[in-house]
Amino acid sequence: MAVAKLEEKYITVNNKIIKIGGPIPQPKEGEKLVRRTASLCPDCYRYLPAIIVEREGKTFIRRICPDHGEIEEVYWGDAEMLKKAFKYEGPGRGISPQVEFKGVCPFSCGICPLHKNMTALANIVLTNRCNLSCWYCFFYAEKAGFVYEPSVDEIREMIKVLRSERPVPGNAVQLTGGEPTLREDLVEIVKMIKEMGVDHVQLNTHGITFVERPEYLAELRRAGVNTLYLSFDGVTPESNPKNHWEIPYIFKAARDAGMTSIVLVPTVIKGVNDHELGAIIEFAALNIDIVRGVNFQPVSLVGQMPRKERDKYRITIPDVIKKIEEQTNGQIPRDAWYTVPFSTAISDFVEALTGRPQYKFTNHPACGMATYVFPEFSYKNGEKVLKRFVPITEFVDVEGFHDYLQEKADEIRKGANKYITAMKVLLNIGKFIRKDKQPEGIDLMSTLRKIFLRRDYSALGEFHYKALFLGMMHFMDLYNYDVQRVIKCDIHYLVPGGKVIPFCTFNVMPDIYRDRIQREYETPLEEYAEEHPGKVGEISKYKRDIRKLVGGEEYIKTYKQFFHLFRNPPGAQ
Repeated sequence: MAVAKLEEKYITVNNKIIKIGGPIPQPKEGEKLVRRTASLCPDCYRYLPAIIVEREGKTFIRRICPDHGEIEEVYWGDAEMLKKAFKYEGPGRGISPQVEFKGVCPFSCGICPLHKNMTALANIVLTNRCNLSCWYCFFYAEKAGFVYEPSVDEIREMIKVLRSERPVPGNAVQLTGGEPTLREDLVEIVKMIKEMGVDHVQLNTHGITFVERPEYLAELRRAGVNTLYLSFDGVTPESNPKNHWEIPYIFKAARDAGMTSIVLVPTVIKGVNDHELGAIIEFAALNIDIVRGVNFQPVSLVGQMPRKERDKYRITIPDVIKKIEEQTNGQIPRDAWYTVPFSTAISDFVEALTGRPQYKFTNHPACGMATYVFPEFSYKNGEKVLKRFVPITEFVDVEGFHDYLQEKADEIRKGANKYITAMKVLLNIGKFIRKDKQPEGIDLMSTLRKIFLRRDYSALGEFHYKALFLGMMHFMDLYNYDVQRVIKCDIHYLVPGGKVIPFCTFNVMPDIYRDRIQREYETPLEEYAEEHPGKVGEISKYKRDIRKLVGGEEYIKTYKQFFHLFRNPPGAQ
């Protein structure tokens, strides 16, 4: 008897046919099912049922494309750490949709009614021009063949969309690129964004422009830039060829400009710079007067890459955390890290107490983890030397405090008196703090009293200036793609035309989102070069004088304690 063939389902997205459906994968022998989800085929974008399974202490995501076969990729390198992360999963803050839902996620971005999270951070690509030509980058203008540079009016409309979001208006913007400091109107753009009610503006940059023009950073700081999100892949020239030689001079410009909020952003690649994770954190600690944290980003593997090559470079959040534990001699243990949604206990309590919607980082638990550490120093021959790291979990029962705040938030929602409940929290908060274990110069109870009783938020600033934030954010690629993560994404892109697009659709499917949108608003490279002489092409590229940079006092002072890691430290010849 002949079996009737099922009709193929598909949707058309920007003239591209996306097939829908495939075999439902099942756990294999020796595997344990963690959860079911949906994913995509890396070859054809087919929307597929997928499973996450546990095997040999790790987790993997697997799906089967009828056209391209089985696709399996490591999801998290430690199954127990993933279980801990999922423990704090929440339903999502929710957001007012901007577009209708058509077809399947992630092909209706954005933001569609299926989306479950507010915009915690809105990215705006100011330009695709860059004065570097890194071999691994496919985004910059010369490779793309065009310049994308939204006008000030287009940027203003993007901010209007962000501020119109409900239930909580978007309030944090990251200006990115390309290299955003190449925009000559950047100061005016920052001022405009601030005037439109955005509190937090951070600049995603390699920082080299501030070596050539140190006064430019002071102008941007006065205009309202709060944070430099600074590319920094390692302490040695080998691990950080992008801006290693310039970092000391960028730091000097920051100190001169009063820019005391720098976040170092290493892209972590297995076998390339994962041996320097502990050194990166130590480097950040020694510059804690201006560095507020480090946000590690395990590499996303873009383009077509065979399994052998993926295994060579792939590193996941737990892998990075374990290496940090090893490289800090256990001072920053894996148990000190918590998934980002863990922080929603504080938001829930404040929301219950005030009755006003709060920002909630209810993104998918697999997206990231974070912790706080407190560096302690000693002095040797007048030079500051790192003595040790104290993780926040060493002196705070963070899980107990989390559960207590959730309990009190629930009590208020059920009708308990807000003021009495708040006083109970203040009186009992000391039970979760071990004063004898607090690092030098930290009195957390005193800080919390100032915040709760006096509403003295300068105390919170003092706390942050003694703490070092460590974050972990693993953006997806087509091999580890999990549609549930997209639905809960809270890092979005704003684009001309009013759409708000999740990070891991904007960049992972460039032909549908990033590249297609930018081409709609492109200026051909030749035309831009004619209208803006010297702004694109080889003439626009940064020329590095390594000998001069290495010979500078700032360079020696900044890297001296790390010369033992260099293949060829200055003066070794």
